[in-house]
Amino acid sequence: MSTSGPPGEQAQQTPDEQPPPPASAVERANRMSAANMIRSLLPLVVICLLVVGWIAFRQGGSDPVRPIDPSSTVQLAAARAGYAVPVPTGLPDGYRPTSARTDAGDAVEGAPVTLEIGYVTPSTEYAGFVVSDDPEADPLTAVLEGAEAGGSVQLSGEEWTRSTSSRGETVLSREDDGVTVLVTGSADDEELETVAASVAPVATG
Repeated sequence: MSTSGPPGEQAQQTPDEQPPPPASAVERANRMSAANMIRSLLPLVVICLLVVGWIAFRQGGSDPVRPIDPSSTVQLAAARAGYAVPVPTGLPDGYRPTSARTDAGDAVEGAPVTLEIGYVTPSTEYAGFVVSDDPEADPLTAVLEGAEAGGSVQLSGEEWTRSTSSRGETVLSREDDGVTVLVTGSADDEELETVAASVAPVATG
């Protein structure tokens, strides 16, 4: 009957067996791999942050107003209208046209013509100009219907009716030979009066 060796001898490994690497060595290898990855990505992250910051800086300091040239729209209205089309002319710096539209493109000979021009004023408020020989034109009725008259004002030799629209905005308007001209918007009275005072017939030819 053979006897087994001491318990300590049973736990001994044979010479062919390799002990597993210590867990601490594996962890160190993983940490080194992660550190190398972070170090390699760090310059790219810094560059991306710099680019994003520069774009945000430029957008934050840029002027959101995009002025337009309304001359082609004005000339179209003047060419098709059966009246001398007046428009704001020679406005001071800071009054920038941002929209212009007319129905003259679809107008047949003798049909009413409406012209609208929108401005951003020096105080970054809105001033809208409308002229039309159609008393039922939407841009006119939308402003004048429900407006409460509040006297008149003389501007550049012309008498304008001052009223307050249903939106609470000042309206300056006048009518001459069936043609209605108005100026209104969120701008204050002084800025609206500046726009109205500059209205003059379009130079043609």
